[in-house]
Amino acid sequence: MNIDFSMGSLHSSFVLLLLASCSCKLGFSCVKIVPDSKAAILVEIGKDFTATCTLPKNSKFSADDIYWQLGKAVVPKEYYTKVSEHAVSVTLNITSDMDNLLLCKAERNPYSYETPCQYGIFFDKEYPPVKPENLSCVAVQSGTGISSHLSCQWYPGMRDPSTDTKYTLFAKTLSQEYNSTANSTAGVINLGTYPIYTRMDVWVEVENKVGKVISNKLEGDAEKFVKPNPPAKVKIISDANISTSFVVEWESGFVLRLKYNIRYCEVGSSVWKEVPQENTEANINSFRLQSLQPYTQYVVQIRCIQTDNSGYWSDWSPNVTALTPEAKPEGKPDLWRSIVTSDDKRNVTLKWKAPKKSNGKILGYDLDIDISGIVNRYSVNSDHFSFLLPKGKMAYIEISANNSVGVSSKSNCFIPVNDKEGLPVVEKVDWSVQNGALWVEWQPLPRVREYLLEWVSVSKGHTDWQREKNYSASIKGKLEPYTRYDISVYPLYNIRKRTNSSDKYSQKAYSQAGKPVTVIAFLQQKAPSIGPNAWVNKTKKSEAEVVWDEIPLENQKGIITNYTIFYKTGSVEKSVTVGPDINSYTLTDLASDSKYVVHVMASTVNGSTNGSDINFMTLKYAKGELEAIVVAVCISFLFLTVLTVLACLNNRELIKKHLWPQVPDPSNSSIGNWSPDFPTKADTPKETTLAPLSVVEVDVFDRKSLCEEDKAVLPLKKDKYLSEEHSSGIGGSSCMSSPRQSVSDSDEGDSGQTTASTIQYSSVVASSYKGQTPAQQPPVFARSESTQPLLDCEEHAEHQQTLDNRNSYFKRSRGPESGGLLQQLEGEEQNCGSLSFCPVDEEPTATPAAPPSEGPSPSYMPQQSGYRPQ
Repeated sequence: MNIDFSMGSLHSSFVLLLLASCSCKLGFSCVKIVPDSKAAILVEIGKDFTATCTLPKNSKFSADDIYWQLGKAVVPKEYYTKVSEHAVSVTLNITSDMDNLLLCKAERNPYSYETPCQYGIFFDKEYPPVKPENLSCVAVQSGTGISSHLSCQWYPGMRDPSTDTKYTLFAKTLSQEYNSTANSTAGVINLGTYPIYTRMDVWVEVENKVGKVISNKLEGDAEKFVKPNPPAKVKIISDANISTSFVVEWESGFVLRLKYNIRYCEVGSSVWKEVPQENTEANINSFRLQSLQPYTQYVVQIRCIQTDNSGYWSDWSPNVTALTPEAKPEGKPDLWRSIVTSDDKRNVTLKWKAPKKSNGKILGYDLDIDISGIVNRYSVNSDHFSFLLPKGKMAYIEISANNSVGVSSKSNCFIPVNDKEGLPVVEKVDWSVQNGALWVEWQPLPRVREYLLEWVSVSKGHTDWQREKNYSASIKGKLEPYTRYDISVYPLYNIRKRTNSSDKYSQKAYSQAGKPVTVIAFLQQKAPSIGPNAWVNKTKKSEAEVVWDEIPLENQKGIITNYTIFYKTGSVEKSVTVGPDINSYTLTDLASDSKYVVHVMASTVNGSTNGSDINFMTLKYAKGELEAIVVAVCISFLFLTVLTVLACLNNRELIKKHLWPQVPDPSNSSIGNWSPDFPTKADTPKETTLAPLSVVEVDVFDRKSLCEEDKAVLPLKKDKYLSEEHSSGIGGSSCMSSPRQSVSDSDEGDSGQTTASTIQYSSVVASSYKGQTPAQQPPVFARSESTQPLLDCEEHAEHQQTLDNRNSYFKRSRGPESGGLLQQLEGEEQNCGSLSFCPVDEEPTATPAAPPSEGPSPSYMPQQSGYRPQ
């Protein structure tokens, strides 16, 4: 079994009834508990309680058979104490959650047949009363006397509110004791008539079922409990001739002697000033306050206490407000300027604040502007004034404030000819936020005793300034959070101007501002209210330029520290971070012909905001890439074309052979080398080209005229004979053959290779002198033209050798032999006789000519150059 000390009262009552019913049957005279009671036993929570269980002397049980039980939980043995062989005690610490039933049982073992003995008692658990603390009592003023009711209050301590506790308030004088029932924290005793100049004790008594307790007593004279009312009818009286003082008056009526405490402050201030108490100890009803500020509203309060400081201070009287009279302004206006420069002039705006001690209502300002010795005076009722300063001019400016009493001192400033004068500027300007204030600090400059801090609300355009002697300060103006301010620090220099006075060394100091240093600052920062507005400007194959607008100043809410560009294609997302002064960025290494989603995020020190998503597609080809491909293909095609043309030119004979089939060539015909009367020459090389042929009919008796004609023509054709292979006819050289070129010259191209060309044949015919018949005539050749096919033997190789051997007369010389031919012709012209033919030398190896046949025997000699008309 486990110990359970927390059974409810309902369960305990049920167990008690059960035990009562069982006691009639079993009889509990075998065991008894001391202390015992028919009612619940009162026990104090938090203290130890000891109970003893006793067996009769004739009991069959012993002390070893006794155990204790709280409700259903068995109390551990370590809480037992064996008193004797028949008694065992238990000591328990009473707690509020302990079970109310305590049982004593005598039992040998669970398997024994003997009936166990048991007895029980109930607890009534209560907290003891708590001693009250911090007792205080007061009797307030009633009219001019003291109220008969003494009110007291105290702290009762921490106790269960369900505990039934009684509180009684007691008061005792030398002659009588008073009491009254009170609640747990306060009570009132009616004393009838409040005792004065006598001793009185006051205390509180607390009582419950466990016991009673009293508080500490308040002992002393009855006056120590008295609290007077604050002075009544307080008023302030001002003197128009005294601007720094006024009189405070009040009424007082009380049976006891009082002294007063006076305090005052300016309206709107929480800092009070008190008049020393030694100045108001006497029983007075008025007092003059001095050292006040002119034209200033003050609040005055008064309280009182007994002169011997016994009792309580009264409450402060209600506020009384008064305005001191005006006086001449103290100090001078706070003058500042702003300059906007154009091409030929400067627009100067003067602005100022009223003197800190105006000592009255400012009625206006007296403004003097000295431009290059010309002084202009103005009366201004506002806090600003603008004028144009010509280029190359300087200005000395003075201003003073006036009220109904007098005029303040003058403040001044100097505007030089050039705003860009080389005066030193402050360095290392920095700002920070400390305890909710914006602090600015900078590095001091030598010879500078004053600095001016100017701050401008960029979104609203509001400008303010303050002057500082030190090199760090907090902005005293009212700043708004999440608003950008441009803070400028100006060093102020003093310059001297010689004045028009009797003292030639008299000079006047003017204030000149140096160049400012400006920083951007925020009192509080957070994430921008909107994200950057971005778009894609240029898209390429692997690049894209992202451009975004700067966030408007009113939406920045802080200093932009960086921009982050997020771009995503598919499930792959990348990002790039750039500085705050960059508004465009080119994304590189992009996939071509791909869709991207991009957005730009702006960040401050306290958060970031994303802009909207934008989509774009990269190009499939880079700029110029498609054109480069087309150009490369074209160049390659052109190159292949050129190569093809060159190959065709280099192999034109082969191509010609395939495109134009070979036809029989008369120049290679064997008939050109054949003669029936002359033997052939051995090993005559085959000629591939023939010179043009000239056909001439020659009279055997006209040899002289022929030779003369040849002389005239020879010089004209000499070069032709040198450059071309020449033949005067078929069968060899003859001086009767004319070297004249035919109508169809060999330079006109080779047309004898086509099947439609005319095949040219030539023959030379020799005739005798007129009227004479020679005994024997050599063969004569005559030219003829034919388009008939060649002889069959000319197309067969076996007939070629026979034709070559029959007549070598038709063999023609090549190359250098043409030169010899010219010399031969020139020699034979001199040896020509009356006959028409010159003798023909035959080679020694030539076979004898065959006998002449009847009539002329024509022979055919094909010419390469085609048909040439004579």
